[in-house]
Amino acid sequence: MTASAVRRNLILLAGALALAPLARAELSVADLRCDSSVNPLGIDEARPKLSWQLTGTARGERQIAWQVLVATSPTLLAQDRGDLWDSGRVASDATTDIRYAGTPLATSQQVFWKARSWDQDGQPSAWSAPASWTMGYLSVRDWKGCWITSSGASETLLLRHDFMVKPGLRRALVEVCGLGQYELTLNGAKAGDALLSPGWTEYNKTTLYNTLDVTSLLHAGDNAVGLFLGNGMYNVVKRDKARFTKFTGSFGPLRAILNLRLEYADGHVETVATDTAWKTHPGPVTFCSIYGGEDEDARLIQAGWDKPGFDDSSWEAAVCQSLPGKTLRGHSVSDQPVRAIEVRKPIAVKVFPDGTAVYDLGQNASYMPRIRVSGPAGSSVRLIPAEVTNPDGTINRSTMGGISRGSAWWQYTKATDGEETWMPRFFYSGARYLEAIFIPAKPGGALPKLDSLDGVIVHSSAAPVGTFAASNPLLGRILTLVRWAQSSNMMSILTDCPHRERLGWLEQDHLNGPSLRYDFNMDRIFGKVMNDMADSQTPDGLIPTTAPEYAHFKGTFRAAAEWGSTFIIVPWQQYAFTGDDSLIRDYYPQMARYFAYLESRAKNDILSEGLGDWYDLGPRKPGFAQLTPPAVTSTAYFYHDACLMEAAARLLGREADVRLYAAKAEQIRAAFNKAYYHADTGSYATNSQASNAMALVFGLPSKADRPRVLAALVNDLMSRGCTLTAGDIGYRYLLLALAEGGRSDLIYRMIDQDRTPGYAYILKKGDTSMTESWNANLSSSHDHFMLGQIVEWFYGWLVGIRPTDSAPGFKRILVDPQPVGDLTWAEAKYNSIRGPIHVRWDHRDRQFRLRVDIPADTTAEVWLPSRDTASDLESGRPAAKSDGVTFLRREGDRDLYSIESGHYDFTSSW
Repeated sequence: MTASAVRRNLILLAGALALAPLARAELSVADLRCDSSVNPLGIDEARPKLSWQLTGTARGERQIAWQVLVATSPTLLAQDRGDLWDSGRVASDATTDIRYAGTPLATSQQVFWKARSWDQDGQPSAWSAPASWTMGYLSVRDWKGCWITSSGASETLLLRHDFMVKPGLRRALVEVCGLGQYELTLNGAKAGDALLSPGWTEYNKTTLYNTLDVTSLLHAGDNAVGLFLGNGMYNVVKRDKARFTKFTGSFGPLRAILNLRLEYADGHVETVATDTAWKTHPGPVTFCSIYGGEDEDARLIQAGWDKPGFDDSSWEAAVCQSLPGKTLRGHSVSDQPVRAIEVRKPIAVKVFPDGTAVYDLGQNASYMPRIRVSGPAGSSVRLIPAEVTNPDGTINRSTMGGISRGSAWWQYTKATDGEETWMPRFFYSGARYLEAIFIPAKPGGALPKLDSLDGVIVHSSAAPVGTFAASNPLLGRILTLVRWAQSSNMMSILTDCPHRERLGWLEQDHLNGPSLRYDFNMDRIFGKVMNDMADSQTPDGLIPTTAPEYAHFKGTFRAAAEWGSTFIIVPWQQYAFTGDDSLIRDYYPQMARYFAYLESRAKNDILSEGLGDWYDLGPRKPGFAQLTPPAVTSTAYFYHDACLMEAAARLLGREADVRLYAAKAEQIRAAFNKAYYHADTGSYATNSQASNAMALVFGLPSKADRPRVLAALVNDLMSRGCTLTAGDIGYRYLLLALAEGGRSDLIYRMIDQDRTPGYAYILKKGDTSMTESWNANLSSSHDHFMLGQIVEWFYGWLVGIRPTDSAPGFKRILVDPQPVGDLTWAEAKYNSIRGPIHVRWDHRDRQFRLRVDIPADTTAEVWLPSRDTASDLESGRPAAKSDGVTFLRREGDRDLYSIESGHYDFTSSW
């Protein structure tokens, strides 16, 4: 063939390719989840919720139908046979909250499933990769054996039992609850990687069990099971005056229940259960307090106690004990387990003349230490945690409760003269510094030596879901500051601090709810929070300020609407971020009881039962509200709760309740405005940032008065050099009122300075996690996330990724960037329940660029800053004419577009 012929054929081929339709990327199904978890164990709901994400790079990819297969074996599933459930082709765009509707499932049954979707052209996707879930116990009658304990009291307790495993074991599944905390071993090996199990609860109402697959830890022949029990929040007893505690209280003796299910290849099943055949003995941990610390004397360890063949003839027989009124629950109200997340090496060590050493781990976080220690048998190492140090390098525990109420520490006593390794089981603490004190076996004896010390960071294993960055690196440092405090307090409850209190103070859960959700997958944690609140609800309907309510405070420290309203607000935040309304449906009666309680406490629709804007910045030391009367904040929440209850009733089709709550909301609004609105100044109450901001965000002013209230808020900020005074309760609403009012520029000015108390000020003082007070004073915690609400603004307003009311769960996404100040770019990625959302904007030389990626089967409303609509381009074409883009309207200097799923690259003159 001649060269000219080759060129001619290539030209013809290129023309044909240009005319041919481009191959479309296929829709695919991924990230299969059952009840918000991947391949979970212990599902204790008869009809669990299934979900998945759709992936596809082409614009406009959407699902019009789905099919789910659930099978008893991987083999049947691979043959596309759903012998438990074949949904058939279901015409629906739902990818979340799909309830299992197949054959009723049995206790401990493992099932296998997959899903596929049909796209907008009616084409089916390939089947997803297979997934599974394993059922837990659906009834108390499923439990065999009994709760066991010892006949006498001990600080910690060992339980053991020998059993036989026959040849042909196919699967071994254990369901276990050990109170307060347990560590389970089989043949001497730890089962699972969770720490501090089970999760903390209102133990007189709910106790949690865990389900573990332990097949790999067993073998044919003789086996042994061991349980090591510690106190946790279940037993808080002050037995040592030198040790700190927040409160004292006990739910009873240490106890456990365990069922080990042995499934054999021939189909028969055996169960090993706790009963009086088990043996008990005091454990080698001689002091065990969730507040005061943990001491282990390795000389008391009985080698091989949890292995087969151990001589337990000197041990006592276990005693059976009933637990009336307590409900054992599994996955349905559990959150992600606490695990070892990261290991930190000291960045510096300072040794003092007396031999004491202070180790600097470089980061304030929630730790368990791990040590290698050598020296004489009977010598001890004591490790005392602290967040800050004195100028001379010694530790200062004033931020952790001070020393007047006792200290807290870990102590390990050696068993041999050789090197030993140790890590605690039952006590963690927030800290940056660890002071090591070395104690001889006898006076004048040789001291032990620390050969190594690691800080093992422990907290909830909830997955990170968001990243954020901006051209000003300070914003990233602020995010990191807050995120460390968030993670340090994500245990089985959301604690206020990881040392001094460790209580589930509730206001932070709703005020920081969106911020937490942008950073971590919080669905299961907030589900547990709701159950804890319901269990803590009093007979008259009160939701106390903490849940579980371990410490019973008095007055408004127990009954504060700003705290208790979490019970009504959290279900709506869950609905907004996931599209799942089950918390609203499941807890509506209890929510109504709480609102009725608030009604009973109000006088003329004004509610005075509150703590106000806790830790605001006034003339006195931070703590009690100084600038805003508590009746203002509590009545504002009373109104907000009425509005949310009206919406809940409408969602559930309770029309009579809709009318009642709507009428009540209007009564409260009228009373609030009459009592607190000053028409002459256009401000509320004391003209504090909290009072004006909360009124604006909750919608209390009339439409005509809103601009005046916003102006009053702005004027207050400007009169203070754009610095804040709002505290724990008011700060989120200050951010929202300014952002919703188009004044994010003031938020940026407020945080982009380190002259006065705030984030940059805290960073300048050297803190590595968010502090309890804006001024980082030494009498308040230095690992507290309650003032971390700025994260919501970073993701939701500065970059502009928010859910919409019209299609919650990011089915329809709002992209509403608010570029401010000297920032030249900002970017966020958020892995929503429907898939990853990625938004980045750049602003240089009066040109604005906005790149947006939204997942398949979603749409978005996109606000584009623009000098004029004619300058708007998308991928180089006029935006309104680009595929997948629809122009909706122009407001001020912004254009609103609707986009279908996919990647978009907008530019404009601005």
